Amino acid sequence: MSKRTVQQFTGHAFLKQRLVMALLSQQTVRIDGIRAQDENPGLRDYEVSLLRLLEQATNGTRIVISPTGTSVVLRPGMITGGRIDMDCPVSRSIGYYLEALVAIAPFGKDQMTATLRGVTTNNVDLSVDLIRTATLVNLRNFGLSEGVELRITKRGAEPRGGGEVRFICPVVRAVTPLNFVDAGRVRRIRGIAYATRVSPQSANRMVEAARGELNRYIPDIYIYTDVYKGAESGLSPGFGISLVAETTTGALLTAELCAQAGDAPEDVGRDAAQRLLHEIARGGCFDSAHQWQALLLMTLGPEHASKTRFGKLTPFSIQYLRDLRVFFNTTFKIKPDNQSVLLTCLGTGFTNVGKKTT
Repeated sequence: MSKRTVQQFTGHAFLKQRLVMALLSQQTVRIDGIRAQDENPGLRDYEVSLLRLLEQATNGTRIVISPTGTSVVLRPGMITGGRIDMDCPVSRSIGYYLEALVAIAPFGKDQMTATLRGVTTNNVDLSVDLIRTATLVNLRNFGLSEGVELRITKRGAEPRGGGEVRFICPVVRAVTPLNFVDAGRVRRIRGIAYATRVSPQSANRMVEAARGELNRYIPDIYIYTDVYKGAESGLSPGFGISLVAETTTGALLTAELCAQAGDAPEDVGRDAAQRLLHEIARGGCFDSAHQWQALLLMTLGPEHASKTRFGKLTPFSIQYLRDLRVFFNTTFKIKPDNQSVLLTCLGTGFTNVGKKTT
């Protein structure tokens, strides 16, 4: 696709996905009216950091931000990967930035090794635990799992953060088509309950509460406790729990929750378990937090039909489908089927031209 094509959007919503799609489709994107009516207009610190991160991960990318910060233009360069080191603002968690890297890293010139520091878990973005246990594992459906790794070296709770993760992702020439329509039945549940700078009993109490909700439905439950002390525990006290339900066909359904001020560990564990039950009730081969990942990689697949099943399309996914049509000219056939929807598309035949051939 020609770089002369300029895709224009208005507003700050869906900024991250549009920047990622611009890099992958090699189309210039212009976004105007970013919080133009707010008392504090323009880009936020985490959005500027995301732009810097994408600039680090590429070569030749030009980013122009207007003086007021309400308009940004990105002219994409080549995705290079390599070593990346960044301190992330504590206004968003590391997961906000990792989602963008997971989308572009496989299509770089060299293996990406990114070290990110900041908040590891909040209730807005995916936590580093779910990215490690679900997002990266989902890549296996597209032939991308070998060598992908996320290592949590330090945890950092809100508000001051102090966590650190290391993300390693090798490059691939192309992804494989997807044919994953049987969601299966839940066969086991795994999870991680973490605690930083609080009593280690907090993690055990969350595990007991979560098991109390889930044991009524399935016996195969194992939730690890991950207690950090000293320098590895970050700068703020906190605790939370991440849960992953795996089905007989390999579908992963996830839920998580981290404590706010005044929350009891029992309430956090119970509420997280109930969120997981809601996610299981929705069904599908990808949960609501990972629908975007399946849609993007299906679009970037070879010129064959890819097919999958979602429980219910989220409003975010609906907008994601619209943006995929704008950037890649790809449309999905959506067919309701009982309580779920079947999605089929023809891949664009995307090839990573930067990968060295042996």
